[in-house]
Amino acid sequence: MKRVIILGAAGRDFFNFFTVYRDDPEAAVVAFTAQQIPHIADRRFPAELAGPRYPKGIPIYAESRLEELVKELGADTCVLSYSDLSAVEVLHLSARVNATGADFVMLGARHALRSSKPVIAVCASRTGAGKSPLSRAIVPWLRQHGIAVAVIRHPMPYGDLLAGRVQRFATAADLEAHDVTVEEREEYEPHIATGSVVFAGVDYAAILAAAEQEADVIVWDGGNNDTSFIEADLYFTVVDPHRAGHEASYYPSETNVRLADVVVINKVDTAPAEAVAKVRESVQRLNPHARIVLADCPVRADEPGVLTGRMVLAIDDGPTLTHGGMAFGAAVLAARMAGAKALVNPRPFAVGEIADALAQYAHVREALPALGYGERQLADLETTIARAAAGGVEAVAVGTPIDLARLVNIPVPSTRVRYDIALRDGVTLEDLLAPVLPAAATRT
Repeated sequence: MKRVIILGAAGRDFFNFFTVYRDDPEAAVVAFTAQQIPHIADRRFPAELAGPRYPKGIPIYAESRLEELVKELGADTCVLSYSDLSAVEVLHLSARVNATGADFVMLGARHALRSSKPVIAVCASRTGAGKSPLSRAIVPWLRQHGIAVAVIRHPMPYGDLLAGRVQRFATAADLEAHDVTVEEREEYEPHIATGSVVFAGVDYAAILAAAEQEADVIVWDGGNNDTSFIEADLYFTVVDPHRAGHEASYYPSETNVRLADVVVINKVDTAPAEAVAKVRESVQRLNPHARIVLADCPVRADEPGVLTGRMVLAIDDGPTLTHGGMAFGAAVLAARMAGAKALVNPRPFAVGEIADALAQYAHVREALPALGYGERQLADLETTIARAAAGGVEAVAVGTPIDLARLVNIPVPSTRVRYDIALRDGVTLEDLLAPVLPAAATRT
């Protein structure tokens, strides 16, 4: 029997287990490893989810122990099951595995689930490329045209895995009931605010079945730059000219570009023209059959005057700044647009897990990542903001998609920063969604 370790980050790793390995009599998953996200290692995948072949569940270890785990557990195969990795990082992982004697495996898109409903997938070349604004535009448009939509979000099961097997978010109370992290709120709350329902969790076959009971159309709202878990009738990939070249040099970015029916080059309003041209050329080379459309990502502060002439602490989406590799986000752009006196480097004020994150991601200097994977991290974020305010920060620009001031105290004037997607050249959502609308209409 083949002994398998699944390398993950609390997302695709569990999906690959459910769809490929759980019921395979020729494979035994001996461990998961965890990377990128704090506090997801040193726990156990529950026996109730793992099935009768795993009566004790499956242990989850830190990826840093990979080589010793392969030897201790007698693993034959290690399966890469997380995203936002450079091609070089993937090769380093494969070398670490192969040097132990084990095989290194990457599963293909054929393992995606199939739905009885039309599926629109929204994926990306990197975390923070702008797939969420596109999803948030598509879903209300469909609902306004009488089509019932269920959003299925890429997994973020950072808490109790058994309790999170199938999650449904329709109200703010649902967020509280599931004790979600800041990162989960950032994805669910904007959809809920427009009256949409979001499904997420651990067991995506069960999640899909639940969503199909309520929807005429399924919208897959991707996470990081992962590929869709559900076979799509219309596949969008959003690419980011602020990280030109990453669409071909990150995993699984290139896969998303090659799978796409439509590639949206976002942030054209703030990216250099030569970067936009470079991305367009790259996409055309990788997928000459995809339709390429351009889009702006307009950024606006609710109260720009709060930032004008002041020392500003910019707080931006955590994953975009950390494993997404961006040095700035919408809050930084809004502060500059508003005429901030200066952007304050958060590093001198950071404490605890926020300081640890900034030490790990040396490229982040103009923005504070809004990390909140647990109560301790959220408390460290609040303390960091308080120390910055005491150290001369006069205003805060909050560039996360949620009202962060409801979760942490911000002791100086602050304003939320919002960002949307605006298609260029007369392109409309109706035009882009046309391939799935007849199928959706027959099922309403």
